[in-house]
Amino acid sequence: MTAGRGRWPKIDQDNGIEDAVLLILEWLGEQGVGAAIRLDAERLRDRKPAWTFTAGGGPLSHPMRADGATARECLSRALVHLREAGVDVPF
Repeated sequence: MTAGRGRWPKIDQDNGIEDAVLLILEWLGEQGVGAAIRLDAERLRDRKPAWTFTAGGGPLSHPMRADGATARECLSRALVHLREAGVDVPF
């Protein structure tokens, strides 16, 4: 979290992690990590996990990727991978 900027709201757990995705991406950018989340329409049509989160740079020793059938699943997996890599996202 960036002190003094006041942009980190308390997250309503009932709404899910999807509500915090832009804050997570911004925080990662501030740490020097390039990150993106996307929805692949072709994979969605094929009933495959269509959401993908990718990140690399900064404190990450190598790029990472997490996939999921929903945005919530994808982001939850991504946060686990980031924490395992030593990037403790404050959400």
